[in-house]
Parts: sequence; C-alpha cells; structure tokens
Amino acid sequence: MKSKIIYLAGIIGLLGFLASCEKDETKVVMSETPTPPSLVTLPNLTLQRANANNTIIFIGTAVNPGFIASATYFLEASSSATNFADALLLYSGVRADTMKFKVSDLNGLMLRKFPADQVSSVHFRLRSLLVVDAGTGALGTSTKPLQYISAVKTVSVTIYGLPRLDLINSGITQKIESAAGDGVYFGYVKLDATKPFTLRDPDANKTYGATGSNLVVNGNPIIPPGTGWHAMTANTIALTYTISPYMIGLVGSATPNGWNTPDQKMDYDVQAGTWKITLDLVQGEIKFRKNDGWAWNLGGTPDNLTQGGANIAVTAGNYTITLTIINDLTGKCTIVKN
Repeated sequence: MKSKIIYLAGIIGLLGFLASCEKDETKVVMSETPTPPSLVTLPNLTLQRANANNTIIFIGTAVNPGFIASATYFLEASSSATNFADALLLYSGVRADTMKFKVSDLNGLMLRKFPADQVSSVHFRLRSLLVVDAGTGALGTSTKPLQYISAVKTVSVTIYGLPRLDLINSGITQKIESAAGDGVYFGYVKLDATKPFTLRDPDANKTYGATGSNLVVNGNPIIPPGTGWHAMTANTIALTYTISPYMIGLVGSATPNGWNTPDQKMDYDVQAGTWKITLDLVQGEIKFRKNDGWAWNLGGTPDNLTQGGANIAVTAGNYTITLTIINDLTGKCTIVKN
C-alpha cells in the first residue's frame, strides 16, 4: 500500500512541474501583419570616376514580425524589363540600417547588368529571409525561412565606363579595368602558360611588356605563371604588376574527386561576374573553394553562402551551377538539374 502512495505522489508532483513549466514558458507570437523591411534612403546614383573612392550609403529598416528573430538582408537591383526575375545582388548581410559601398565597387557591380555612360531606370528592393528556429523543418526554420520584401524604389542611375588594358596574344579576348581611373587596373584573366602576352592601352596608344615584376613600355611579353584563372593587377603609374591564381572550384562527396584535389574548376563570366560549371554529380554534398584549399570556402544555402558555411546536399544528376561572389566574403548560387 505504501508503494502505491509513493507512486501516486510522484505522478502528482510531475503533473505539477509540467503545469508550472507551461505557465512560465515564453511564447513566440507572430504579428498578423508583419512589417516588411524598407528602403528609406537611396544615395545619389549618378556615379562618377572622380568620386570612385568615396563611400555611399543605402539606408533601410529591418523586418518586424512582432518578435525578435534573426534575418538576412539582400539589396537587389533590376531593370523594369525583368522585374527582379534575374535580380542583381548588391549586398548580403545581417544589417538593414546602413549598407555601405565604395563608388568604384558599386559601379563595377552595376556594370554587370546596366550600360555604361548613359542613364538607366533601375528598380531597387530590400529582401529579407527570416529564421525563427532551426532543426524542425517547419515554416520559418532554416530550411523554410519566411521571406519579406520591401516596396520597390525606382531611381535614375548613371554608371561610368572603365579605362582598360587589353591582353594581347593571351589566347582569348580579355581585359583588365581601372575602376577608379587612376592607373590601377584589375581583373580575372584566363591564362595559358604557353602563351606570353602584352597589355595594350587603347586610349593612350601604349603597349606594356615586363621585366621581372615591373611593367616596361614596349617591353618583352609577360610570361604567365600557370594555366587557368588568375587575378591580375597592373599599375601603369608605378609600372608594376602582380598575377596570382584565382581558381574557383567545386569540391565535395558529390563531385568526381570527392573531397580530394583537384577540384572541379569553374569558368568565369566576365560580363555577368559569375562562376559557372556543368557536370555530373552523384548524391552527396558540395562546397565552393579557391585554389584547391580551405583558406577560402563558401557553403550554406544557395541563397545565402558564407565563409565556412555548411555543406550543400544534392541528388544525383547533371547540373549547371552558377556562383556569384559578393565582396569576396559571401555569395549566392543556382543549382539547376539539366
């Protein structure tokens, strides 16, 4: 009899504990009309080369669902013709209040979609992905984030064309450009170790070769340090140049080489500013990394790639994968099964 009394007392105590937990819990309640993010202020977008090093700021407000939650924000631009069907991503981050750009950086991004040296009517919006919790797979979790989009603002934008140096005899038509028009040129170039090249300035009617790491007017051709994509900088004032490997590749258990090198190298689309590859994958995971190493790698979700982010799961099939890198720190990608 005594054991039954103890057992009953235990049940009563447990029910009392659960009841107290229910009373003490904090419930998350979403507003019936969540407030989307907004674009409050857009800077003067008549961009000029003379102001290339200036900083301009887009000002926005955060999404307000009625409770505290983490959100990622995306500042996007579009022409009226596409209406964000192929949006140009300008910014990705956790802050919506101030989104800062160097004029030359923003100009370079806008050149991917809009013509230089003429006025374009451009739509801007601030999109947010809201994550309430993780791990349950329910609406509002990391696998099914809630999306809220600001009202669209339309403004006139003028971007400037860039001075350039053409690579002569490199095997393909390509160039590096000076974002600030200050004699410093940069670009991603596809080199062939067997094809030395020179740099041609069509505006100044000058051709540059090299001796060591120095540029020389009418000098000997520049010998590529390797084959593949490289980042190249040339300074026609200081007469110096640098070339370093910049090869973005796909790695992971779904790729032909698994997690081992070499990675599946992607090709760069200079006009679009994207990296692209078409290949067969098996069921598994993928990530993006640079130069077959882990010092720089992107993972996460296709719409929100970050340094060191999670592996991306894929099923077996033939895919075309396109990667957009933002400020060398974050990115987004499309993974399309053919």
